[in-house]
Amino acid sequence: MGKEKLLHRSGGIIERTIAGTVTVLRDAVSIELIASKNGFLQRRDPRFRVISAVFLLIAVLMSKSVVELSLIYVSLLVLVLISSIGVLFFLERTLLFVPIFSFFIAVPAIFNFVTPGDPIHTFKLFDHTFSVTRQGIDSAIIFFMRVLDSVSVGVLLVITTRQNVLLRVLRIFRVPQLFVMTMGMTYRYIFLFLDIIQKMFTAIKSRVGFISSSKTGRRVVTANMAGLWLRSYRLQSQVYDAMLSRGYSGEAYVLDEFEAKPMDYFISLLALCALIGTLWMNRFFL
Repeated sequence: MGKEKLLHRSGGIIERTIAGTVTVLRDAVSIELIASKNGFLQRRDPRFRVISAVFLLIAVLMSKSVVELSLIYVSLLVLVLISSIGVLFFLERTLLFVPIFSFFIAVPAIFNFVTPGDPIHTFKLFDHTFSVTRQGIDSAIIFFMRVLDSVSVGVLLVITTRQNVLLRVLRIFRVPQLFVMTMGMTYRYIFLFLDIIQKMFTAIKSRVGFISSSKTGRRVVTANMAGLWLRSYRLQSQVYDAMLSRGYSGEAYVLDEFEAKPMDYFISLLALCALIGTLWMNRFFL
């Protein structure tokens, strides 16, 4: 029984690698399917979608009001519902990573040694007196809400816009060609390498069955990492030459024609009003 547990534990790294690779690929397919739906945001002109997202991001970064940040987040959740996006799918990508990490960064700000202010609760620790201040709690909540709203706006834009369309919109707004080309190549190479990794570890599993020890497992993984790097080094020139032979010039092209509708202007106007309202509140009320 002990030997079986050891083998299971030692070989688990391969299973976890394959499972993680498959999960990433499945998520990518899910995002493409969501972007192809006939939801509210998917029907909007991608140019105005990007403009609205930029206005909202600036409003979030400039906002000093928890109420306003909360209203923006609620509005984003409403957009999720009317755009045929699963709420749990959206929350998993906006609540479980960056915002929670930022929450732990913001926790020290609630104490008086970081943010002096009116004490709410005082306690002693190793002969030192610490206080939780009202100003510290306010600043921590605002920081957390800013991160949550910013991540939500970015995720909502990405999952409702196909990757090639988004790159094309960036070029329309005069984002440097080198930057857009690097983003496009990175996106393609990530999934190419994930596919190679999945096939590589599946081949190892099918031929070996299990890894005899954790040391052997680490050696197998290290050797395959080196092999993957060499393959990627050789592959880069081959892929680039193939793209050039097919007419690639660094520009992103799409078959769809962008056509603005009244609703597109209205959505962008609402985002602009949110930005103007934020600046107005900061000037006269906060």
